[in-house]
Amino acid sequence: MSEFTVETIGLTKSYGSQLGVNQLSLHVPKGKIYGLLGRNGAGKTTAMRMMLNLVRPTSGSIKLFGADYRERPDKIYRKIGSLIETPGFYNNLTGRENLHIIARLRGQHRKDSIARALEAVGLDKEQDKIFAHYSMGMKQRLGMAAAMMHEPELLILDEPINGLDPIGIHEMRKLFLTLCKEKGVTILLSSHVLDEIEQLADIIGVMHEGRLLEEVDMAELRKRNRQYAEFSVSDVNTASLLLERQFGISDYTVCDDHIIRVYDRIHLRGEMNQCFVENGLLVTQVFVSSEKLEDYFSKLIGGGGIG
Repeated sequence: MSEFTVETIGLTKSYGSQLGVNQLSLHVPKGKIYGLLGRNGAGKTTAMRMMLNLVRPTSGSIKLFGADYRERPDKIYRKIGSLIETPGFYNNLTGRENLHIIARLRGQHRKDSIARALEAVGLDKEQDKIFAHYSMGMKQRLGMAAAMMHEPELLILDEPINGLDPIGIHEMRKLFLTLCKEKGVTILLSSHVLDEIEQLADIIGVMHEGRLLEEVDMAELRKRNRQYAEFSVSDVNTASLLLERQFGISDYTVCDDHIIRVYDRIHLRGEMNQCFVENGLLVTQVFVSSEKLEDYFSKLIGGGGIG
């Protein structure tokens, strides 16, 4: 059985001489959250539409759950939930009625699936409101409810946090983490805003002008681009002991006889500095590294940032 829930090999979509997706080979491990990042127009939505068999690839292959996506599509797509672009619902029906129609079309029989999905996305108190009266964020939530109410093994979500307020974003992040970590759902989600999925993704793929520039484990990326507080002190051995005993910090690096870099709880650097001085150390310099993940991605795609 394949370790990847989604795998594309050389996936390409051309529109005449224009390449929307160019030789895309990505790997979404089972039970992980994969963040597909890129500017608007990078090809993320087109790639997802091909995975969902909504757009036919020009060339390349797609494997879902280890099998070619064209083999037994009825069986494969029953295990997938999706939210691509603006969700389409009937304006004159309530949220609950819209979900009921979708459930009947899918042939679902679990009686509480609609109620559970509405509660999960925070729409249980708005389920009898007419869809036309929903805000953009509420429409996005209902789309999410439709995507997950049949309890899929894989969610493919295009800009799922689009239109949500800060509270809604926090709640949706919590939902994604619960689905993945507690229920084992694999989630592939796209965004053009790094901050939205930085807290979520286990793995990130960066797309630019139809190509996949890099596919990297988020833990490794954070390690590679971690912020740190750097202290120049008269005695690094004493400084190390103080960090461990006074602050419980073990995540630091001694660079030489006078330089120590602290990676944990760097917001307490002022208190660390005061502790060093009070214990007889001479501190000649303190600074925080400036490179962030956003800087890294800006370099990767040639400046300007992803958002």
